[in-house]
Amino acid sequence: MPTIIDGKAVAAALRAAVADETSKLLAQGVQPGLAVVLVGEDPASQVYVRSKAKQTVEAGMASFEHRLSAETTNGELLALIRSLNEDDAVDGILVQLPLPSQIDAEKVLRAIDPAKDVDGFHPINVGLVAMGTGGIAPCTPYGCMLLIRTVRPNLSGLHAVIVGRSNIVGKPMMQLLLEANCTVTVAHSRTKDLPAVTRQADILVAAVGRPEMLRGDWIKPGAIVIDVGINRVEGPSGKARLVGDVAYDEAAQVAEAITPVPGGVGPMTIACLLQNTLKAARARRA
Repeated sequence: MPTIIDGKAVAAALRAAVADETSKLLAQGVQPGLAVVLVGEDPASQVYVRSKAKQTVEAGMASFEHRLSAETTNGELLALIRSLNEDDAVDGILVQLPLPSQIDAEKVLRAIDPAKDVDGFHPINVGLVAMGTGGIAPCTPYGCMLLIRTVRPNLSGLHAVIVGRSNIVGKPMMQLLLEANCTVTVAHSRTKDLPAVTRQADILVAAVGRPEMLRGDWIKPGAIVIDVGINRVEGPSGKARLVGDVAYDEAAQVAEAITPVPGGVGPMTIACLLQNTLKAARARRA
């Protein structure tokens, strides 16, 4: 049986470490602050924002929630971003995606002060991470790296294959793995003979958003499998269930270690958001 990588436990340990470091800043009269902006009434986003706010407060940080109507204009949202950029109590700004269709998401993300961009999506942070010279890494890839290192602290020389090339996961994941001295292959919808490519992976990261696409015989024996996918599918009884991008039961027969869905990568995202906010708070006062 493989090692089941417990994202809940790793995330809890990271949140505890962040809370400890935050308490030290509080003793110096500094309280890190995270502002989350939600536009519209998307139910999943609302649940996620509530969870972020709760965990932010539990870590000892200040939480600032801004809930705007679905009819909010581009100009109104940009005005709020400018205000948060200038607010010294705010160390991190996160605009919850997706945004309504009338909003230019790219323009909004570029408007965030890079020093407060705790999602790691601003082009300046993307460039710094790519160069390996600092910057704030996106939360999900950062969390994936922490999970991988619970199994194998030294990744030098390993072959990593990422299935998915999004700006949110695939591309920054590539940069972080390169920085760890891995040889990296990025596969995608146009990749020829994808199973042959994934069978080469010592580390396989699945981030395509297609339920159970990666089968057990696509996986190299002894590989570390990180499943970023969260897909809602209908079970045999008609009840919805969550599955990843990897056929878990099949993959577990051959992998050295694997993340479950749910309970793997998912819990790491908010924990890493808090870590990024702490990092931003320190950097702004250095």
